[in-house]
Amino acid sequence: MTDYNEAFKDIPGTVVFDATQSRLGFHLNQFCMSLMKAANRDAFKADEAAYLKKFPMSEEQRQAVLARDYNRLLALGGNIYFLAKIGATDGHSFQNLASKMTGVSEDEYRAMMVAGGRSPEGNRSKKDGEKGGKAHG
Repeated sequence: MTDYNEAFKDIPGTVVFDATQSRLGFHLNQFCMSLMKAANRDAFKADEAAYLKKFPMSEEQRQAVLARDYNRLLALGGNIYFLAKIGATDGHSFQNLASKMTGVSEDEYRAMMVAGGRSPEGNRSKKDGEKGGKAHG
């Protein structure tokens, strides 16, 4: 399975949520799932830094939560479905989060998805970026 997952590392912006990522992000994802309860959402919103200290996450994970840096959170083991709980706590749709993660406005993101998604040109391989392609991620 490792060789299979390695192939995806060459695709710009792709993080495979595998067993390694799951272990890395376990406490981060537990925090996210805690936001399913209204009392926990209220506690988080009242003092985010204090609430995050309840979970044995890395300082880098805590800072990424506070910054709402979803791409960094993915790299640090966050599962996108769990990370969406943070966005929902902030009152944002998944579409809004995806637009932030791709670096375009929500309207631009919506139009891109309606038109069939991001072009694969320049996004198939990080090597494309080295040859003048538009690698993202």
